[in-house]
Amino acid sequence: MAAEESDERLMLRFQAGDAGAFESLMRRHRGPVFNFLVRLVGDRPRAEDLLQDAWLKVVDAAPRWERRARFTTWLYTIARNLAFDEQRKSVHRKSESLDATGADGRSLADGLPGEGPGPDRGAEDALLRPRLEAALAALPEEQREVFLLREYAGLPFQEIGRVTGVSENTVKSRMRYALEALRRQLEALGVGPDDAVAEPRSAIR
Repeated sequence: MAAEESDERLMLRFQAGDAGAFESLMRRHRGPVFNFLVRLVGDRPRAEDLLQDAWLKVVDAAPRWERRARFTTWLYTIARNLAFDEQRKSVHRKSESLDATGADGRSLADGLPGEGPGPDRGAEDALLRPRLEAALAALPEEQREVFLLREYAGLPFQEIGRVTGVSENTVKSRMRYALEALRRQLEALGVGPDDAVAEPRSAIR
């Protein structure tokens, strides 16, 4: 079986005019980037708009892209910057919580794409996910983005540092604080260690 073509190789093909290579990149990363954005901004429609804007920026910047860093670093940096720019513009706008239910009785979190790892994988309890989302939303922004990039995007700590513009040690420190805060918040919400949440795969090593 042939090895999967790298993101960087696909990007080079897209630069050369291969539209199919761009479609492959979108299929590969759309779900994980959306998962990151929707939990970063706390609103599904806004996340969908930001995701579309991110891919448009990839298209616009493709002729100037150089293979200096991993494609995922570049992509998540674009998505993160768009999210923060949008948040600054709409700081007074009330956003809909992920655990708010719609007319069909389902939460926004229930409709998220399934690609990519998450801290709630293996959790079948329908009451658990809103509690987890509430705990994530309560994290300081700098801790939440590191947690999301690690757990939902699956980026290594060094790459997260490049996306967020801080050192790898700072990333690990923020991740440690995020994990500790999540445990405290989930315990306060009545979720104990024996509940159906899997241990995060990104323990600091």
